[in-house]
Amino acid sequence: MSAPLATRTAAASADSGDAHDDGPAPQARAFSWANLTQTLVTGYLPLAVAVLVVFLPLLWMVLSSFKQPGEIVTLDLQILPKALDPENYRIATTTVPFGQFFFNSTVVTVVGSTIKVVLAILTAYALVFVRFPGKKLIFVLILVALMVPAQVSILPNYILIAGMGGKNTLWGIILPGLGTAFGTFLLRQHFLTLPASILEAAEIDGAGHWRRLWQVVVPVSLPSIATVALVTVVSEWNDYIWPLIITDKPESMTLPVGLTLLQNSESNGAGWGIMMAGAVLVILPILVVFAMLQRYIVAGLTQGSVTG
Repeated sequence: MSAPLATRTAAASADSGDAHDDGPAPQARAFSWANLTQTLVTGYLPLAVAVLVVFLPLLWMVLSSFKQPGEIVTLDLQILPKALDPENYRIATTTVPFGQFFFNSTVVTVVGSTIKVVLAILTAYALVFVRFPGKKLIFVLILVALMVPAQVSILPNYILIAGMGGKNTLWGIILPGLGTAFGTFLLRQHFLTLPASILEAAEIDGAGHWRRLWQVVVPVSLPSIATVALVTVVSEWNDYIWPLIITDKPESMTLPVGLTLLQNSESNGAGWGIMMAGAVLVILPILVVFAMLQRYIVAGLTQGSVTG
């Protein structure tokens, strides 16, 4: 009795197994309307909205810089100008000394950014690789400075710089902002990820801190340093509040402050096209630089470690 029963049980199990092995389970298709809809709604649509929010004001500014007053101040909306007439640019560059403003902005940006980046590199290296008492406290103070708004220090800086005779001077614009808590913090966090083996090898070879910094640490940290440099250049070029307060003469004004001078001279409705032309001239150089070097921001912020 038991043998036939076992035989029938095995046969039933085999039949059941054959029924289950008819083929692999159906898989979801890689391309389907559900996947396409989800990709569009959660991916491309928010990206397109973000691009339009950033790009449309810039496009409107460029188009308005070629429009005549009747094409801007009107109830009949006109998106495209009737003609690409550069008259607004000519008026903007001759009404105020744009050449002097551009020179001042270039000097302030190049000198200020260079000193800021060098100080950030030196400070971050000291906080990571140099042993000295109170290092953690100094880093906490840097974090506190990172959280405090820059507007808080405007009045003390003005009293100090004006007392030193720095009003209406380029060094008076540059000096108060030489310390960069953001750059120091970012480079310190990156330096912590560097493998200790490369620094130990340099130390065995007799390299001091100065050689280790410029021959080992800086070359392997170029993406992060480029990120700090690019962010610093953009902030220096676009800085408005402090140059506006410390300067009141066109000879020492930077481009953003010079744009305010242009606005005061073209305060009526007929000057909107001229104002837009001036704004294009102000943002165009730094926009080109940012577009060319923005990939370093991504590389620097996402660089986690260096392997050798």
